[in-house]
Amino acid sequence: MISIDTNVVVRYLVADEPEQFQRATTLIEGDAVFVCLTVLLEAEWVLRANYRLERPAVLSSLRKFSSLPSLTVEDPAALAQAIDWAEQGMDFADALHLACSTECEAFASFDHGLARAAAKVGSLTVRAP
Repeated sequence: MISIDTNVVVRYLVADEPEQFQRATTLIEGDAVFVCLTVLLEAEWVLRANYRLERPAVLSSLRKFSSLPSLTVEDPAALAQAIDWAEQGMDFADALHLACSTECEAFASFDHGLARAAAKVGSLTVRAP
């Protein structure tokens, strides 16, 4: 199994550099590939910030990408939950932080917006430290 970096994921998803897109495709579709949640977190940010893709397109791309048969995603249930919450309006990074913390009794943050968004989607309680 080969673990891949954000730039490989982005090249695969946006196909903006043909030679790197082909190499990424060959790797991702031909080998057993592992993807860390941190790579997907960074990929989401790169797709929005650098490529100016809209949130629904980014989330859809991540959902489709993570379901490729050759991929093993670190904590696929947390990723799926984070995408669901992000589709309901929560920031993807915040959603992923919460989804990875479901075994905890609460999530401490100074971010009042995160607390409101978490309550709205029915996730883990967010409270001030």
